[in-house]
Amino acid sequence: MCLSIPSQVVSIDREKMTAVVDTLGVKREVGIDFIADEVKVGDFVLIHIGYAMNIIDEEYAKESIKLYQEIIEKMEEQERQALIDESDNCPGGGSGA
Repeated sequence: MCLSIPSQVVSIDREKMTAVVDTLGVKREVGIDFIADEVKVGDFVLIHIGYAMNIIDEEYAKESIKLYQEIIEKMEEQERQALIDESDNCPGGGSGA
C-alpha cells in the first residue's frame, strides 16, 4: 500500500522539471511535470510514483501531517522501519528522477 503524505516544496528546478520536497523531515526529489505551471516553493503537494500530482490546501496538509505524526509516535520502531521499507517498494520508489 502506498500512502500519499503531504509534502512541502522546498526548492524547484524548472529546467529539470523537479522539486525537492520535505515529507515529515525527509527531503527528496520529485517530478513536477503535472503541476509545473502552478507549483511554488512553500506549497504542499501529494506525491504518487515519484511525481507531485496536485497541490493541496495548507490547512488540510498540516492537519494530515499532525495525524500521521500521531500514528508514527504510537508505532514500535520495527513497525516504522517496515512502513518505510514498504514505501520504498511503491512504483517509482519515491523518486521523480
